[in-house]
Amino acid sequence: MQILIVDDEPLARSELQYLIERSSALANQHVQLEQSASIKQALELLLQKKSEIIFLDISLNEECGFELAHQLQQLAYTPAIIFATAYDQYALEAFNVDAVDYILKPFEQARVDQALLKALAFLKLQLVATTTHSDLLSIELSDRSVVVKKQTIIAATVNNGNLTITVPQKSYQTKKTLHWLKQQLINYPQFMQVHRSALINLEEIVEVQPWFNQTVLLIMSNHLKIPVGRSYQAQLNQRLGL
Repeated sequence: MQILIVDDEPLARSELQYLIERSSALANQHVQLEQSASIKQALELLLQKKSEIIFLDISLNEECGFELAHQLQQLAYTPAIIFATAYDQYALEAFNVDAVDYILKPFEQARVDQALLKALAFLKLQLVATTTHSDLLSIELSDRSVVVKKQTIIAATVNNGNLTITVPQKSYQTKKTLHWLKQQLINYPQFMQVHRSALINLEEIVEVQPWFNQTVLLIMSNHLKIPVGRSYQAQLNQRLGL
């Protein structure tokens, strides 16, 4: 079990490492801990080693932890993110980037243990999703569930907390998250997240148009227009050979 702590305060990193090392939640785990003081250093460590759990501060000198959280969504695997911060006003935004928990400084052993248990449960569900393969996706709507073939999904977008999944001639709105959908499609390489609130089927792109700030706008096979976030542009260019 590889765990990464990202915090610009050395004392906070040391305190959190101490609590993690003595946590009962990890009693049966072989744990390796890494520390980072910046987003750049964290990304360098993540390129070297896969971290299953990341404790992430929000205020990092002149950087913001949410920036790293959004970049983590581009990884081939999805680590369990636990925000560990002195600020309580960002909790809602934290869960919008699929954090598994949000703990406040000064840290307490009980809360660190609870957060680790949530992270382990998240990783277990992720493992099940990757080993259980089905071509069908069940979408829970407000009054019923519908089943679609995963390959037919054109795109999915998030607006006001609702996930809209678009297939030919139809769209379905659910309370599920974009992260949930990514896990359901993990065995389908044609799907890619191109924005913090959008995922697309690369095979359904019919046109790429220039957009603001050197980004592009994707025109899908059903004429749906999907903007590409700047942090996703390089990976998209690589996938499309642009």
